[in-house]
Amino acid sequence: MKAVILAAGYGTRLQRDVAADSSGRFVHLSGVAKPLLQVGPCPLISHWVQALTASDCVDCIYVVTNALYKPAFEEWAAHFTNVRILSDQTRTNDERLGAVACLQLAVKHFSIEDHVVVVGGDTLFKEDFSLSQVREKFSDMQERCEDSCLVLSYQCRDEETQKYGILEVDEDLRAFCMKEKPLPSETKSRRACPCFYVFSKKSLPLLDVFLDEKKNAPIEEKDAPGNFVSWIIPRRVLLQENHSNRVIKQTTAQSPSSTEVKCVVFMSFSTLASSCRKPVYVHPISGRFDVGNLSSYVQCDLYFKEKLRDTKSYMV
Repeated sequence: MKAVILAAGYGTRLQRDVAADSSGRFVHLSGVAKPLLQVGPCPLISHWVQALTASDCVDCIYVVTNALYKPAFEEWAAHFTNVRILSDQTRTNDERLGAVACLQLAVKHFSIEDHVVVVGGDTLFKEDFSLSQVREKFSDMQERCEDSCLVLSYQCRDEETQKYGILEVDEDLRAFCMKEKPLPSETKSRRACPCFYVFSKKSLPLLDVFLDEKKNAPIEEKDAPGNFVSWIIPRRVLLQENHSNRVIKQTTAQSPSSTEVKCVVFMSFSTLASSCRKPVYVHPISGRFDVGNLSSYVQCDLYFKEKLRDTKSYMV
């Protein structure tokens, strides 16, 4: 298994906050990529490298960054033997490729044909999170179905649904829908999905299909990796066979209990087969640290300095 850490963002919100801060306490953060910010005893991204290595989940870690921050990441990576750096060749936020395109870039550049752990470079998890448990659950899923992918979820508050992708799942914790930043009234679920995914090797060719479909779409539709997760979740369909046995009627509902029909189309059985994607299952955790702005960084850093009990076993 391989790991891809997405670290090509420009941290515009954080850098804006640092520039606006008049205290002078955070001037040292100016121009620093978020994954390289010091969080407790080490840079944020180092927590991931140490845990991925100690848990023996992956045999190589690929970090996708941009041309602006590449020298800093290469200097950081010199301390690790299992980390390789790749630049997306952009130098400004307006040029960014988007997270899904960066993942595709890593898969193609490094010729990845293995299962992939994808990690957001500005995210850490609470202490109950265990990579060993994730690996065990993914292995169990793979024994049942080699197409299976795994994502995480944690419970968010009502007012937070509009900030995250929200997963809707069945009794087996299989996702049947992920809604992007819905109103609290638009879903009963409060399962927020952070940027940590285990994609099966059979799902990787779908990156090309997704990006081809989105080639003329706004960058926002390609930037959030959760959009790809939402896209690969198989649609729930009701099939109605006609007398000729050659075409079917497909009715896709928003959820199993919903009566709102999203689309009605006629297609051949071969078209239906090609529209089937990959089963996505959910592994619950208690919460995460999302370093988006200066305030969230300060809170995260303080927690790791004062409350983290065991840094050696963290996330392992």
